Amino acid sequence: MDYSFNLYNSLAASGVCIALKKTAPLGAAPVILCIGSDLSVGDSLGPVTGTKLKQSLAGLNCYVYGTLAKPITAHEVKYMNDFLRLTHPDSPIIAIDAAVGNAGDIGLIKIAKRPLRPGSGANKRLNKVGDVSIMGIIAEQSVFNYSLFSATRLNVIYKMSEIIAEGVTSFVLDYIQNANAFKSAL
Repeated sequence: MDYSFNLYNSLAASGVCIALKKTAPLGAAPVILCIGSDLSVGDSLGPVTGTKLKQSLAGLNCYVYGTLAKPITAHEVKYMNDFLRLTHPDSPIIAIDAAVGNAGDIGLIKIAKRPLRPGSGANKRLNKVGDVSIMGIIAEQSVFNYSLFSATRLNVIYKMSEIIAEGVTSFVLDYIQNANAFKSAL
């Protein structure tokens, strides 16, 4: 089942958290992979979100890859897949990226229990990544997707990143708390 939340919905961050609870498999500490580049506003959703998550989850047993300082672009995903499976074999991987969609979907944050394929909005054929995907629809799909990514408003990216980061942070805090409670019960 897929979940969608409009960035102007005041309960979107809570919805992201609840959707992650329903879709993320249990395992070791979650790994969050934020894909994108700061070279284009539309493609910066992942790194902006990753930067916010790094700050809000600092000191916790959680891993965040892809920030404004150290972005993970779509081209690096093929290396990241192998790295993540070797480094975090039991961890659920939550992949976050900007995406294109139908005109009516712009502004939606979509969560699905399946990997995402980064770069597909730019007609790239790259490997899938993640156990759960979070996609922010930032532009309408067309043959000129790259130019639409460049024409995206920073306010939309920033608002989406705030919602996603708040929802993921709540999910991770609950996840860690529940894991600790389970360990204490043993």
